Amino acid sequence: MLRSLRVWDVELPSFDPSAAPADPLALFTAWFAEAVAAGQVEPHTMSLATADEAGLPDVRTVMMHGADASGWSFATHVGSGKGRQLAARPHAALGFYWPAQGRQVRLRGPVTAAPSAESQADLHARSTGALAAALTGRQSEVLGSLEELARESQAAWERAQDEPDAPVPSWTLYRLRPVEAEFFQGDAARRHVRLRYRRTEEGWAKQLLWP
Repeated sequence: MLRSLRVWDVELPSFDPSAAPADPLALFTAWFAEAVAAGQVEPHTMSLATADEAGLPDVRTVMMHGADASGWSFATHVGSGKGRQLAARPHAALGFYWPAQGRQVRLRGPVTAAPSAESQADLHARSTGALAAALTGRQSEVLGSLEELARESQAAWERAQDEPDAPVPSWTLYRLRPVEAEFFQGDAARRHVRLRYRRTEEGWAKQLLWP
């Protein structure tokens, strides 16, 4: 079954790395818009890789909350698994995969937590469901039963609807400021194009990589 599966059964865009902008944020913004236009499902989801206190890797899918000159942002409870890991080792990697265009974007760098007021503003700019999930809290803790989850979630939904500005002190907005960014354009003939940006004291340096 695995070998019967095919990838990129769509016409893939071309990518001329010599025309790439000097800053990876500009290229990411363009590729993100093109992924949306191509109908890519949930293009704002990304893999977030962290490491625990022992240096063992961990990865999960999260939602991007923004990307600007200050970094790529995501959010979680400070006491969650990823929150604890970032406290111990404040570095991470992000991975985006947009199969509608055969594209990947990879980012690596240090992670910092935004001030509480900014984190709360980010939360309250999201949906009622997002607030309800944050209010439910206890992320990554052991759950006794699905019935317990249903009770806590129902109470959180009711509070989120009644108090759209309800504070969640543990909710934290994090930003990854990349020191390295790679853009991968797939090719049906396997001549994939890989462009890597590396941050230097003078700005960004660009390099092509073998596929």
